[in-house]
Amino acid sequence: MSSTLNLRSLIEENKGYLFTSDVSSAGISKKTLATFIQENKLEKVAHGIYITEDTWLDELFVLSRRNENIVFSHETALYLHGLMEREPTFVTVTVKFGYNASHLTKNGIKVVTAITDFYEVGIGEATTKHNHIVRTYDMERTICDMVRNKEKMDPQVFRTAMREYMTNRKKRLPILMSYASTFGIANRIRTYTEVLL
Repeated sequence: MSSTLNLRSLIEENKGYLFTSDVSSAGISKKTLATFIQENKLEKVAHGIYITEDTWLDELFVLSRRNENIVFSHETALYLHGLMEREPTFVTVTVKFGYNASHLTKNGIKVVTAITDFYEVGIGEATTKHNHIVRTYDMERTICDMVRNKEKMDPQVFRTAMREYMTNRKKRLPILMSYASTFGIANRIRTYTEVLL
């Protein structure tokens, strides 16, 4: 397969995106890449990330590809799971305690830190509105984070998310209670579920 065909194949696989890390792994030279970018009028959207002219920019997807240590959480996770009626005002991610996230906060990303044991609870995947898969906490972990931070949340967002979760056919109450025990909020979670069931 020629380098040009290989590059087109990479773009097709990534739904209009081209990542220089993939190009390098495929053994394609920087010179060939530069020529391809110019001839095909690809737009640079972040360091090492290009999109075709007819591709919608998916900011969550780009952010996740540039930062493999982040997990979308809180209101952003609610939105990704369809538990929130509108897009959140800002993007929220969780990182492991000790991770230097200054580059994220400088760009207006809200960063939450968690110790390793808590960071790893409930990591899953969700599909963005542009149909890309990103790492996010599952619904149950997100509900636990909401309850743990209820005082800081918009009451309307909280109520909507709880109602949407409890009527969601994909909800997993045993998993929710398991996570709640891990975070020491089992009684609080039980109160909400008993009221809404």
